[in-house]
Amino acid sequence: MSAATDPRPLTGEPLALDLLNTRWNREGVLQDLLADTEGLAVWLTANGFGLPADDTVLRHTLQARDALRAAVDGLLREKREAAGTPLTGADRVDAVLAHGRIRVTLTPEGPGERAEFEDPAWGPGWLAARNYVELLGSSPDRIRHCAHETCVLHFLDTSRNGTRRWCSMAGCGNRAKASRHYARTKES
Repeated sequence: MSAATDPRPLTGEPLALDLLNTRWNREGVLQDLLADTEGLAVWLTANGFGLPADDTVLRHTLQARDALRAAVDGLLREKREAAGTPLTGADRVDAVLAHGRIRVTLTPEGPGERAEFEDPAWGPGWLAARNYVELLGSSPDRIRHCAHETCVLHFLDTSRNGTRRWCSMAGCGNRAKASRHYARTKES
């Protein structure tokens, strides 16, 4: 797989959802683009990051992806050791966000912002976590999980009436229609 080849079935979503979509099903088998640094290089390139794909960036990006998955899917995957209470998805996203900050700046063009990280390896994961917070602020009800029972992809519903159900009408939507048609014809 070269850095120019992105095998994922759904790309172009906001950064937070694009990071979640580095895992997908292909013919019933879970695929993971971030299984190694080669796949990380594909994702970094696809999202315009000029950062080397090394083990540290991969580890931090996977931590951010797991935090986002827990937050978006509402899962409780870890326990807090000290307090003995569940670590929620929000806590996990906050833990990723603790590795960076936004510095307000004044540029010749006017006010601006610049992201700063304690370690540049946190950059991609931190920016994805920040993007998730921004999505929650602007359109929380438009963050969706594909309605197909075997699909694990997420998307931002940008349809006019907000009723999009599938990651792709050509893929999952078509499979669902075909399945319903088959069930109807089988009953007849």
